[in-house]
Amino acid sequence: MSGAAASCLLGTDRPLAEVYDLALVDLDGVTYLGPAPIPGAADGLAGARARGMRLVFVTNNASREPSEVAEQLTKLSIPTRPEEILTAAQTTAALLGTRLSRGARVLVVGGVGLRSEVAAAGYTIVVSADDAPEAVVQGFAPDVGWLQLAEAAYAIQAGAWHVASNRDLTLPKDRGIAPGNGSLVNAVVAATGIEPDSAGKPAPTMFLVAAERFGAHAPLVVGDRLDTDHAAARAAGFPGLLVFTGVSSPRDAILATPDERPSYLAADLRELLDVHPAPAQTVDGWWTCRGGAARVVGGRLEVRGSDAAVDERVDLVRAACAAVWAAADSGIEVDPDSIPDMTVEDDQGVGASR
Repeated sequence: MSGAAASCLLGTDRPLAEVYDLALVDLDGVTYLGPAPIPGAADGLAGARARGMRLVFVTNNASREPSEVAEQLTKLSIPTRPEEILTAAQTTAALLGTRLSRGARVLVVGGVGLRSEVAAAGYTIVVSADDAPEAVVQGFAPDVGWLQLAEAAYAIQAGAWHVASNRDLTLPKDRGIAPGNGSLVNAVVAATGIEPDSAGKPAPTMFLVAAERFGAHAPLVVGDRLDTDHAAARAAGFPGLLVFTGVSSPRDAILATPDERPSYLAADLRELLDVHPAPAQTVDGWWTCRGGAARVVGGRLEVRGSDAAVDERVDLVRAACAAVWAAADSGIEVDPDSIPDMTVEDDQGVGASR
């Protein structure tokens, strides 16, 4: 089943964990926020494994080694082996191999995870533009500062190839949304005027590598960001489940562009264990999904069922997505101001973001 080619949400008559054989699961905003676990993540992933779904955690974070990420997940009651982790550092090292020979000098701006993968691939790591690196590899680490960014800029201006592990502008943390690697990359771009190549999402490389490594026949991308996780899922030709526990909100999903639309929506990872209904249009123009209904009239969104329970609130977002996407695809410009802020949280704030 391919969701990437579909312009509307998909539906299943069985739980997602039984329909798809491999989940490509993002980390930040999906399984945890900073040091804190996201409620329901451990239960959802354990239930998915029990139904035969394999898991691989695919992250744009290049600062840590797979063993460290696996240890963190295991401490959060998500037992994980290092080989079930695929980081942007690993795909960045693979990207270097498309242009550089082993032994080439590479200036690494980032954390230990990125440095170790670049070194393991056979490159010589340098710390200064004066060492004439052939490439600058840039990834996120909390201690990256002006001195490292300046060395990167000097090297790139001298002709070094600029490779970013990812271009995520933001990073969801337990205290809020923080600047991500893309923000730091943009500082270097502002100084050099040269756009880098990127190994991480939204490029599809990570998902394609993971699916091939695990021999997946029906992979499912699980992520919280439309602009990275779901853009990459579309580019790879894989269906995607958007969970509302991180960056992208229900309103963002309703306004999603065709190349970033998810195939499924969920409050959190527990909905890997659920059947997902597909919205359907009635003769009077309403798009319905169980208790939720939405339609576009005169370029404005109308909804019914906003005071429902949590699972029914997700149904309302599904209906709203179907209505707005269908209108947009038929050439109707939908007024963004007509789209309300929606929540799928329960009364304790469990279940989703904004």
